[in-house]
Amino acid sequence: MTREHELQDYWKKNLKYIGILLSIWFCVSYLFGIVLVDQLDTLKIFGFPLGFWFANQGAEVIFCMLIVAYVLLMNRLDRQYNVFED
Repeated sequence: MTREHELQDYWKKNLKYIGILLSIWFCVSYLFGIVLVDQLDTLKIFGFPLGFWFANQGAEVIFCMLIVAYVLLMNRLDRQYNVFED
């Protein structure tokens, strides 16, 4: 496999990671925080309705976790395709 094909595969995997993580972010911030908030409010987390928690803090917490996950995934991918920086 040539270096150009390797870099194309690298970019495809990067886009796959981005698509998956953005889908999770969409579900948490839009679906759980806005669309499904009334259904989620029937459940409690730390004494607060779950829909309220997603709308106020959960989306931000999940977003920060997704950033950490993306960094870890990309560091592993960079090393796999030998494009990492020291």
